[in-house]
Amino acid sequence: MLSYFDALVLGVVEGLTEFLPVSSTGHLTVAEKILGLQVDAPAVTAYTAIIQLGAIVATFLFFARKIIRLLTAWVRGLRDPAARADHDYALAWAVIVGSIPVGIVGFLGRHLVEGPLRNLWVVAGALVAWSAVMIVAERRHDELEAQGIHRGEGEVGPRDGLMIGLVQCFSLIPGVSRSGATISAGLLRGIDRVTATELSFFMAIPALTAAGLFSALQEKDNLGSLGAGQMILGIVVAFVVAYASIAWLLRFVATNSLKAFVGYRVLAGLALAAALGLGWIAST
Repeated sequence: MLSYFDALVLGVVEGLTEFLPVSSTGHLTVAEKILGLQVDAPAVTAYTAIIQLGAIVATFLFFARKIIRLLTAWVRGLRDPAARADHDYALAWAVIVGSIPVGIVGFLGRHLVEGPLRNLWVVAGALVAWSAVMIVAERRHDELEAQGIHRGEGEVGPRDGLMIGLVQCFSLIPGVSRSGATISAGLLRGIDRVTATELSFFMAIPALTAAGLFSALQEKDNLGSLGAGQMILGIVVAFVVAYASIAWLLRFVATNSLKAFVGYRVLAGLALAAALGLGWIAST
């Protein structure tokens, strides 16, 4: 039985790290291990996915007007060819196309993601390794910006969505970070940080919703051992903290790069590797 304290801690960790480029799965895996939970147990893995629904609801509410605008433009464009000139139609398709790859790869590789990859050595390595990708993305973004290549949401199309979606597949590895992968891909495409960050939020909706619902159905018989009240608490706490995290991150990326997160990721990865190497914590 998951305690209410465990549920509270995991809800805070999920909400705080889901949209920051530091890997929510990696942090949740570490938190679960510290709390004494079996990180690769089916029920625990499902709980990790299900409390993400709280973060998804936060995204829906925070971007409600924009999401409705994009859906309206998409439906209108399907019916009226003339409406396809609206940049919101192309942006909506970018989100849809970008959400497909991770769904396919995540489903086909679910046993690998839920099993062998739920290892703290993997988390430590991915935290450090993907930090290098983020640095390259930031440098490339600065180079493109210096050349006058600075694209906003009005210039984002399905091809951008597909490329970002393909990179998002790397986020299935605990420690990489879904937002870190998608924002980095957007920067490499010459998209400005705020737009790349918003795209990351939008692409999270179908990806995390599907993962949460699939896990709930797959492990419905095991979830009872965690407690309904604890499940609800985790989702609610994740929602509240995630909403605040979204607002903060959008303000942050408007005037700052992702390099600030790179230092944290590297230190966290090295500290975790040291703890594992010294035997202070088990890898699974």
